[in-house]
Parts: sequence; C-alpha cells; structure tokens
Amino acid sequence: MSSPVAPAAGPRGIRVELRDIFRDLWASRELTYQLTRRDITIRYRQAVMGFLWAVLMPILVVSSGFLVRLAMARYAGEPVHALSVAAIAVKALPWSFFVGAIGFATNSLSGNLNLVTKVYFPREVLTVSTVLAQTKDAGVGLVVVGAALPFLGVHYGLTVLWIPVLLLLTLLITCAAGLFLACANLFFRDVKYLVQVFLTFGIFFTPVFYEPSMLGAQGARVLMLNPLAPLLEGFRVAVVEGHNLLRPLTGMVKGAEMLIWSPWHLAYSAAWAIGGLVLSLLFFRRLAYLFAEYI
Repeated sequence: MSSPVAPAAGPRGIRVELRDIFRDLWASRELTYQLTRRDITIRYRQAVMGFLWAVLMPILVVSSGFLVRLAMARYAGEPVHALSVAAIAVKALPWSFFVGAIGFATNSLSGNLNLVTKVYFPREVLTVSTVLAQTKDAGVGLVVVGAALPFLGVHYGLTVLWIPVLLLLTLLITCAAGLFLACANLFFRDVKYLVQVFLTFGIFFTPVFYEPSMLGAQGARVLMLNPLAPLLEGFRVAVVEGHNLLRPLTGMVKGAEMLIWSPWHLAYSAAWAIGGLVLSLLFFRRLAYLFAEYI
C-alpha cells in the first residue's frame, strides 16, 4: 500500500495513478467494510425509531411532493393521478440517498481526526464507507417503495432491469461528489454549511416533485444539465412509464409534442458519474499528503 507523499513534480501517467488508487482501495476492502458497519451502528445506536429512519425521509419527500403537485393540479383544474404520486416516490428514494450520503460524506475527514493523523490507510476509505453506510437505508426504502408501487397503479415489466444500472450510477456520482466535498471541507470548513444550503434548496432544481417537461422544451433542457436529473427521470421512465431507456420517449405537453427522454440523457449522467469519480479520486489522492496538516 503506497504511503501519502506530495505529488511528483513531473507528469505522471493517470492510468498508473488510478491503478495505484484502486489497488489501495481493494487492499483496504476489509477496513471499508468495518468502517461501514461502524457508521451504521453509530447511526442507529440509541435511536428510538430504529430503521424507521430509513423510510422517514422518502415519506417526507413524497408527502411534500404530493402537496406541491396537488396545489399545481388545483390551480390548473386537473386531478392528481396515482401515477404522479408513484413517480415522486420512485424519485424520492435516490434523492434521499444522495442527500443523506453527501451530508455524512462531507464531514468524513474532519470528523475522524485520530484516524487521519495517526494511522496510514487510503483516506478515500473514510468517505466511501459513509456513502456505503447510506445504502442500508436506501435498501430498506427500496423494499417499502417497491411494495407500495403496485397499489399506485405501477405494473412491473422488464424495464425494471434498468434499476441496478441507475442505482450504480447514482452510487458512483454520490461517491464522486462526496470525495470532492470531503476534501474541500477539510481545507475550507465553511463548505459543510454551503453543502447544507444546496441540499436544502437543491430539491427545487432537481425533478423530484415534478417532471422536466412541465418547464417546457427549453426549461427541460436546462434542468437536465443537472447530472442527477437524468438518473431520477430514468427511474421514473423505466419503472412508472415502463419504457426502455435505450429508446427515445416523446409525449404531448400542452398540445405540443415534446421529447421526454433520450438515451443521451443516460449517457450524460454516466459520463458525469465515471468521469467525476476519476477526477475526484485523483484530486483527493494528490492532496492527501496535506490532510494531517490541515485537520
């Protein structure tokens, strides 16, 4: 396992550097597992509600979204369909996972003073373990939402096979953001406050309560620039609409035909997830030798 040293003055092959990073992470997989278990145990220790916390956030998001959709429907003189509630529920789960994981990941370095300063191991493990710990809550929520969707009129088909792909991309993009923010928060301690602000108001700039098509063609294109937006819409289109994500989907919006989904949306988020993770790992590793000084 390589020790933390300052980046070399000359150019170093990115492929070699990434190979070293992934080799260190693989060698530390047992440590990652133990830290993940620790985070889960601490999170639920002396918690009155126990695993009900896993479904509380999605329930709150769905309830808030339902009220927003109800108000919009009443204003437009239209009914609220059960599938609209199902769409919010499907998108609330990955959004809740992202919010919860980023909240813990941002403080993953600054909150582990003794480990960072006294023992050497790949520091990425601290952040990755906090994200993985959130998957337990997401798993409980997935079971609950999956059981509830048929009662909201959702019929499962082969398109649910897209769920693992979307979940993996959501995990990768969350790890990428978590690694970057954990590193930034170590050097600038007000980052955690900015993150909380963005997570609080980010739901209004992410299609959780609504579909991008409601903003019109131009508004939808702008909204889908948010890397999370295509993933959330992918869950809705694949699960609720039962549509194959490799095929475009169009629909009528206010009397005009509009592109609802394109395979390029999925490719865009995949590029952000994979490219963002690579860049975050390189950024994280090249600054790791400064962590003990700034913590």
